[in-house]
Amino acid sequence: MPLSVVIVAQDEERTIGRVIESAKPIADEIILVDSGSTDRTMAIAEELGAVCVHQDWLGYAAQKNYAIGLAKGDWILSLDADEVLTPDLVQEIAELMKNDSRSEFDGYLIPRVLYIGEQAIRHGGFFPDAQLRLIQKGKGEFNNRMVHEAIKVQGPVRQLRHCMLHYAYRNISEFTEAMEKYARLSAREYASHKKFGWRCHPLNELVHPFWTFLYRYFARGGILDGAIGLKLATIYSDYVRKKIRYLREFRDPSA
Repeated sequence: MPLSVVIVAQDEERTIGRVIESAKPIADEIILVDSGSTDRTMAIAEELGAVCVHQDWLGYAAQKNYAIGLAKGDWILSLDADEVLTPDLVQEIAELMKNDSRSEFDGYLIPRVLYIGEQAIRHGGFFPDAQLRLIQKGKGEFNNRMVHEAIKVQGPVRQLRHCMLHYAYRNISEFTEAMEKYARLSAREYASHKKFGWRCHPLNELVHPFWTFLYRYFARGGILDGAIGLKLATIYSDYVRKKIRYLREFRDPSA
């Protein structure tokens, strides 16, 4: 069984059907690990032939590593429940699985296009956002982080040419809410094992967000995405400001 596709999900009926349908042409098995959906996520996945397993939420990295541990394939493709493979990417992976040279690498990075609703975001630092998701069984796992977890492997990796589509947010409001959550989680994680230093300085709370906006909107071309590019650069700048503020709060809870 050369390729297993593993997905973690909870209440993802909006996208799970597209995700599974996109992966079926190359998957010898599809495993969905659900942490307690109350919508039709499990039913849709089962209708499309996925093996569904319930596992109470363990945390981002641990949940995904649990899913990887269930896979039987020699190769594992780990997907979020809102990541859709394009036909070109499917063809590229299919050809790779037939090629003996695939074993020269422990894993493959896949570029990712962020979508807000049905609008692709191709600038502002949000693209290509390549993620290491295709790995040889036993060669890698997700690192133990509170947020922004990623697969780590010891050996060489290569980036594929074609993209998957990341339907992460239905609208700008959902993106804003996610950035608020990630700011707090990122600050808490940083505070747990690193020195605070200059990062908590009030001046950094002014300078770093401002620089982030300029970098993403102008240097990384967010301006080319039009009105939504301006909104995203502003929101991301505010995410940086909040992360610094939360970090200061974790340093001095009485502040």
